[in-house]
Amino acid sequence: MKILLRPPALSRPTVPGARRPGAPPGAAHRGWAVPGAVLAGTALVGRRAAGLGQWVVDDAAVTFAYVRSIGEGLGPVQQPGAGPVEGYSNPAWAALLLVGRVLGLFDHGAWFGVSDLALFPKALALGCVAATLACVGAVARVALPGRAWLVVLLTGGLLAADHAYVVWCFSGLENALYGFAAAALALVLVRGDGLRQAGGAALLALLAALTRPDGAVLAAAYPLTVLLLRRPGAVRGILVNCGVFAAGYGTFLLARHAVFGLWVPNTAVAKSQRTPEIAELAKVSELIGYAGWALVLVCAGCAGAVVARGGPVRRTVGVLCVPLVLTLLAYGVLAPDWMPLYRFATPVWVLGAAVAALAVTAVWDGARPRARAALALSLAGALTLSVAGQQQRDEGFRREPTLSMCWVADRYGRTFDAYADRLALRPGATVALPDLGGTLLTSRLRVVDLAGLTDRRIAAAYAAGDRAGLRRYVVREVRPELLHVHAAWVGRTGLTRARLAAAGYVPLYVEDDGGDYVLASAVPGGPRRVAAVREWAGPRLDRMLHEKHAEGGRLGDCGARLTPERVASAARPAMTRPHPLVPGSPPDTTAEPIPLAPVRSAPVVVAEAPLR
Repeated sequence: MKILLRPPALSRPTVPGARRPGAPPGAAHRGWAVPGAVLAGTALVGRRAAGLGQWVVDDAAVTFAYVRSIGEGLGPVQQPGAGPVEGYSNPAWAALLLVGRVLGLFDHGAWFGVSDLALFPKALALGCVAATLACVGAVARVALPGRAWLVVLLTGGLLAADHAYVVWCFSGLENALYGFAAAALALVLVRGDGLRQAGGAALLALLAALTRPDGAVLAAAYPLTVLLLRRPGAVRGILVNCGVFAAGYGTFLLARHAVFGLWVPNTAVAKSQRTPEIAELAKVSELIGYAGWALVLVCAGCAGAVVARGGPVRRTVGVLCVPLVLTLLAYGVLAPDWMPLYRFATPVWVLGAAVAALAVTAVWDGARPRARAALALSLAGALTLSVAGQQQRDEGFRREPTLSMCWVADRYGRTFDAYADRLALRPGATVALPDLGGTLLTSRLRVVDLAGLTDRRIAAAYAAGDRAGLRRYVVREVRPELLHVHAAWVGRTGLTRARLAAAGYVPLYVEDDGGDYVLASAVPGGPRRVAAVREWAGPRLDRMLHEKHAEGGRLGDCGARLTPERVASAARPAMTRPHPLVPGSPPDTTAEPIPLAPVRSAPVVVAEAPLR
């Protein structure tokens, strides 16, 4: 019997850089592919963000004002002389801005003719976007090492197409940092379950919690992941993770209470965040509608195929879904936000885009030519529908972007300083209004925040639903010389025209059912001077409001630095400088010389006893 023996296969020597089975040709020589995809994705997002110009939302300027006060050695106060109130909810973002200020990169002037108040936060945001995509690339290398570059590129394209993500990441607020914290945490969860990973996940969850209050929900990501995957040594890892997070966040809470006297930021009190109800989770469907139901269904189908197939991609997608679900729940239980385009959903967009890109790439990689063609057509159609639907929802924002820092600086900060000049108000006069950021950066007046973000008594009144107590506090205790309310703030504060008239206030400018008011008894010269200022203000403010509503308003370029204008001496006519509302206008010499409050005005004495 003849036996044919096949010689044993010779083992191939390991060649550095040899292509792994299943990897596309040349993959081993494309170490540049993922970094290149990160740069390309960042460029796509940055190109979309460039359309926003110098626009910075006014809420961001509140944080800017606190950063300025801390940088000048005044502590966490809204302006010189005010008491410490935590009127911001993003201490980690504020810390980055403070570092920029110390380095001379923020709140010092202009870069290439653009104010660093706009440019530096946007540059930080672009860096956070690049870091976010780098984390996505590292996650993809675990599951699809040969296609990681494609996952990154798809994620960058999806984020660039998401106008809500782009708007809020480049608004001057903390959203870009929050998105990066979520992506970095997802990377740590995918990498493994050792004690180092447990500690790293805790630190990243702490970063998210210090970036936004609702970021604390990500503290549950590591414990849930190791329990769901039944990883060995889960109990020890969970103990380390929870211990590190509790120590860090507990220290922060103790410091907050020691400085501000509250366990939560004053902004949370003012916004009256109540105990969530199950029905409120229906808000999550709004995010799906904005992203596009067709696109979500296609991506969900790909994710289902990946889960059914098994392998490292299934494990990675499953791990990513843990923080994704947590951030969806956090979005659902938050009190509704008055700003458009889902400001609190940034980590949802980041994690959702990463899951979608990973699942689509995995299905594409294992599909035959006909299946790939069907997938490409489905994605193209779904993306077209998604972008078209977003454009309809974004039209209101494009027509009139959310309240900008420069608009508030001109309309309230500089306008009310001009009022004080022309009305001959006493040094250290006070203005009460609800639009704060640009006002704090530019006004010499003492500012009382009718929105309650930086005022403990007003925040407590909103939390208690005590409008009568709020009105008593404003018009009897604070009794500001100048006051402004408009739109919803008239009803929310109850400071109607009739009630203000009964308290001794007369209008300087009427805006719908609200407007600008002055305390009549505070004006030397009485009705004649008030009438003259009313006549002066009317056409100027009419023009400003027309520009805002019909032409998009003042979105940027309102000065290299937004600072309170100083008055050299009482002998100098207060209004011989060009009019602050009209750049390049001729000097206005109709007002008498009026001494105004210096920049470092006397402290605002506001009792912090609870309202009764």
